[in-house]
Amino acid sequence: MTVPAAPDRTDPGYRSPILDRPGAVDAPGPGPDAGVPFHFGDPFAEQRAATTDVVVVDRSHRDVLTIGGAERLSWLEGFVSQHVADLPDRSGAETLILDANGRVEHHMVLADVDGTLVVDTEPGRGAALLAFLTRMVFWADATPQTADLVVVTLAGTGLPDTITAPDGTPVELPRGDYASAPLPGGGIARRMPWPAAGSIDLLVPRADLTAWFDSAVRSGARPAGSWALEAMRTAESVPLRARLGVDTDEKTIPHEVPAWIGEVAQRGAVHLDKGCYRGQETVSRVHNLGKSPRVLVRLHLDGSGGDQSLTSGAAVTAGGRPVGRVGTVVHHHEDGPVALALIKRSVAPGTALEVDGVSAALDPDSLPDDSGPQAGREAIRRLRGQG
Repeated sequence: MTVPAAPDRTDPGYRSPILDRPGAVDAPGPGPDAGVPFHFGDPFAEQRAATTDVVVVDRSHRDVLTIGGAERLSWLEGFVSQHVADLPDRSGAETLILDANGRVEHHMVLADVDGTLVVDTEPGRGAALLAFLTRMVFWADATPQTADLVVVTLAGTGLPDTITAPDGTPVELPRGDYASAPLPGGGIARRMPWPAAGSIDLLVPRADLTAWFDSAVRSGARPAGSWALEAMRTAESVPLRARLGVDTDEKTIPHEVPAWIGEVAQRGAVHLDKGCYRGQETVSRVHNLGKSPRVLVRLHLDGSGGDQSLTSGAAVTAGGRPVGRVGTVVHHHEDGPVALALIKRSVAPGTALEVDGVSAALDPDSLPDDSGPQAGREAIRRLRGQG
């Protein structure tokens, strides 16, 4: 089963120079990962390599911004969902920007290093994010702008403590989730909790992309494509990690992706004790009085039909009635065809599901552990003498 098309990118003409490497294959059709290697000839071997060693993945299609200025963090604090004002130097976080109804508009990964905040987001979404940030500056000492940086990711159980820069300089990799450090020649290294625990994002100057990629290979990393990285994220990440615009739609609110809920130390993007930002009322109401109508889950798909691709956004049905939508679909080297989907919380494990004629089963291990009563409901019960 091939990875299907997902919503079109806004810059479909991008083509990474890493695609000129022997064996590199571009992603089929339009989609969020077009323009970077899909695999290098053996996608399952690339996935297996990450379980015992380390792989390097070209993600140079991601959009990267920087924000300078002495007030960059306190300014950003005013309208994002995570507490970021007091981020220590050489640390980072994930955060969201919501609309007035609490729907997710932007997802950002941050790294604040030596007076500059580096921000990366999904391919094709950088221009809209920059436009929003620019409108929000007003009189603050904050200067958002595009950055000529690209992302290269190192992942796998064999990730070393140090790597060698293209100029031969040994680089000690940062320790701890979102910890970040400057790189020789420009750019930063940032520790990430996903797609596998302890992964490293290298955000390097675009002109140095091939040099850093080749340096990682010389250091022992196996070249791998977006297929391998998406397989890790879809089948192995705990909790499940969503890609905005692929695993989500225009109605998605933060609680539908449980991994987004929590403070920085919990690897979340939404601090539940933070107020006074657009959309916060929805976050608070769902947390205290209810649950989100949908939740991100993992589906196991029937692969007996052969190489049948499914489209991101296709309906998940139960008994012929729609109960959700599919996001990422990928073939995992051990679990076979798997998918992420936003489905109604009322769908019980064991329910017979179908996606475009393909049978699907909900993975019960992917369900969030939030079945207990909400804090607000318990308070109401105590007020009424029912607790």
